[in-house]
Amino acid sequence: MTYLEDLFSVAGKTALVTGAATGIGRMAATGLVQGGANVLIASRKGADCARVAEELNQLGGGKAEGFSGDVSTEEGIAALVGEVRQRTDSLHILINNAGVSWGADYENFPYSAWAKVLGVNVTGLFHLTRELTPLLEKAASQEDPARIINLGSVMGTQPLADGAYSYTASKAAVHHLTRTLANEFAERHITVNAFAPGPFQSRMTAFATASDEQAETVGQRVPIGRIGAPDDIAGATLYLCSRAGSYVTGAILPLDGGQHVQHGMSLFKE
Repeated sequence: MTYLEDLFSVAGKTALVTGAATGIGRMAATGLVQGGANVLIASRKGADCARVAEELNQLGGGKAEGFSGDVSTEEGIAALVGEVRQRTDSLHILINNAGVSWGADYENFPYSAWAKVLGVNVTGLFHLTRELTPLLEKAASQEDPARIINLGSVMGTQPLADGAYSYTASKAAVHHLTRTLANEFAERHITVNAFAPGPFQSRMTAFATASDEQAETVGQRVPIGRIGAPDDIAGATLYLCSRAGSYVTGAILPLDGGQHVQHGMSLFKE
């Protein structure tokens, strides 16, 4: 194994990626499998996860297994933890990717949209992490910490809602919770970081990025001139989950082509 292969290798590690049947979760799972990890893929659509796992197993490297898992209720989280414990007694990597959104204009934004979105994006994330912490601790060491990656958003960094008021608030909460847990988990040898993605093609953003033409239009609003690609997620995942990222915790990694520093202000220039 070369130096670079060793530095970014996740070979032999066991990972759980929630919401991994599509979008960013699938991109992260793909990177981990190709990096040699054993990846558990779970979402509410278990059949889709099983199909995706079969597709990933054709890529070589590690292996994937897909099954149903729902983080929207306490009972669903308990069932998911049970499924994980049936498959492994330790967990090197947890990627809390499962999430939902809701869009409506301010005047008509429904009360129920807050409980639904915060329940999955924040409450579910916290309680699944809490229940799986013993498995993470078992895999952790000072030299090679266990890793948690939470899915935030550029909308949790910038004061931007675009009608998704509960979503943007939930992602800001994910960012703050990430820093809080990073501080508390350091002595347990578990790193906790978050991705803050900009636009990527996914089921959640399909209304705006489904076609190549739509994706190009959205990309023109990104400073770097394009939307995100699968390798952007895969590369960041391998970095944070390998030896290369073992000294990084509490970071909110902007995967947004520069949107987190985009402001439109000009004080003195025309």
